[in-house]
Amino acid sequence: MIIVMCPEATKTERNMVIDKLTKLGLKVHLSEGASRTIIGVIGDKQLISELPIEAMDGVEKMVSVTADYKLVNRQFKQEDTVVNVGGVLIGGSNLVVMAGPCAVESREQILLSAEIVKKAGAHFLRGGAYKPRTSPYAFQGLEERGLEMLAEAREKTGLKIVTEVVDVETVPVVSAYADMLQIGSRNMQNFQLLKTVGKTNKPVLLKRGLSATINEWLNAAEYIMSEGNYNVVLCERGIRTYEEYTRNTLDLSAVAAVKNISHLPIIVDPSHGTGRWKLVGPMARAGIATGADGLMIEVHPNPAEALSDGKQSLTPENFMITMEEVKKIAQVMGKRLP
Repeated sequence: MIIVMCPEATKTERNMVIDKLTKLGLKVHLSEGASRTIIGVIGDKQLISELPIEAMDGVEKMVSVTADYKLVNRQFKQEDTVVNVGGVLIGGSNLVVMAGPCAVESREQILLSAEIVKKAGAHFLRGGAYKPRTSPYAFQGLEERGLEMLAEAREKTGLKIVTEVVDVETVPVVSAYADMLQIGSRNMQNFQLLKTVGKTNKPVLLKRGLSATINEWLNAAEYIMSEGNYNVVLCERGIRTYEEYTRNTLDLSAVAAVKNISHLPIIVDPSHGTGRWKLVGPMARAGIATGADGLMIEVHPNPAEALSDGKQSLTPENFMITMEEVKKIAQVMGKRLP
């Protein structure tokens, strides 16, 4: 349920409504826009529907939200959310680029990668320290040693760090090093993990599941936000279809759909979305053209020697070219690289 306050409603009237709701044990989410204040209410539907809220001073109307997800819904908040990650803003008119190797392989590799992506204009260094892989024999990551290397790269370049957290147990250690916690596609519906990161003060990058619908994806975001962490950024990274030429099918229609039904920022990962480096540039440009707030791109100093995802990683030269192309599309879309 959402409560729409009158444009002329006072702060006292708004607070009286909030006090009445919270005294009944209902969760309240306040969204103050330029012309409207909306109070989102979560709890017992029967209790909410029986409240005489519309009779209170300053209340214009009550509206039922039929979708499963409430806090994520644009009905709850009409203005676009902008997530602040240590001074880097994701959303609004900003275009943010996260780039780096699939996995942290060595100190030399990650420091060189950081220098490469920083020079090209990226804002975040991505790199997995914990790597959930399909095969148990594949490279699983350097774990905390890899996190230490990422932190050193941040110290040397000023880039923010986004890296994956794979289970509840590793949330504290990853949170100690990372600026932003990534929930990978395989964990999109790991509800205990979602609730755990929802209790942290770290911004969260939530990747779409391998075969997840948009509804399931947004409900996953709702799990995080329902625990009090509203700093969520969505990432479209391709879904599994019958197509075999690409690793996944990058669903760019999801970007436009999410922008319509949710206020959360959304970025695009054309690397996992295609699995082929030659397709990364074109799909990066297309992602920005659909209205995405940023990109996540795999870049490796030497993709031929990468321990994971070398086939979809850009060389430093190709990443530089892609960034120049993306800037042109961003300008057309009214976006700027902060």
